[in-house]
Amino acid sequence: MNVTTDPRILKQMLLTQWMTELNPLSSKAADGTASEGSGLFDMLLSQLTTADSPSQGTESTSNELNRLTAISAPTATWGGALTDDSGSSSAYDGLISEAGAKYGVDPALIKGVIQSESSFNPNAVSSAGAKGLMQLMDGTARDLGVSNSLDPAQNIDGGTRFLSYLLRKYDGNVSTALAAYNAGPGRVDRSGIQNDQDLALNLHKLPTETQNYVRKVLSASNQWSV
Repeated sequence: MNVTTDPRILKQMLLTQWMTELNPLSSKAADGTASEGSGLFDMLLSQLTTADSPSQGTESTSNELNRLTAISAPTATWGGALTDDSGSSSAYDGLISEAGAKYGVDPALIKGVIQSESSFNPNAVSSAGAKGLMQLMDGTARDLGVSNSLDPAQNIDGGTRFLSYLLRKYDGNVSTALAAYNAGPGRVDRSGIQNDQDLALNLHKLPTETQNYVRKVLSASNQWSV
């Protein structure tokens, strides 16, 4: 069986899986959208694994991609304002914007990572020893030149620098970079993942925590974008 993989379908499958599951930042499960998204995910998966002729279902695929776009929240809207749906703003906007400009990372993405990692608590320390707003491990912090991970300025600068490195390493594939931020680039590389298409195909190889983490950051980043 010779199947041509449409990268658009893979991308939308990944977004559908992440964005239509129950998560604390949306009410999709309550209003039935999650059920619809799950059905569309199954439909797209079926299209990738059938041996029908390439011309068959082309119009259907286009229509379903449009439907997925309508029900799935976008990832990060680059250059968005640092305000959420309620109009509140983080006390660290200045540091986030400065680090974003310095390392070429969208401030909304940085803010999504901080919200997901520490809920903007600069004194957060995980059971594994990760510290501060962007939850830096001591070894990683030292490599990034961070002497005090509980200092917001140092933590945001170091965390954004690391995130920028991952975005460059994975050629701007945001979801893959986020997976590496959580699980480590070594784990991602060993799983055969180098881009978001690889991530869609090999998501099951990563810890459940990492799968949920990527979805959570993408959703949070979207809230901080306009």
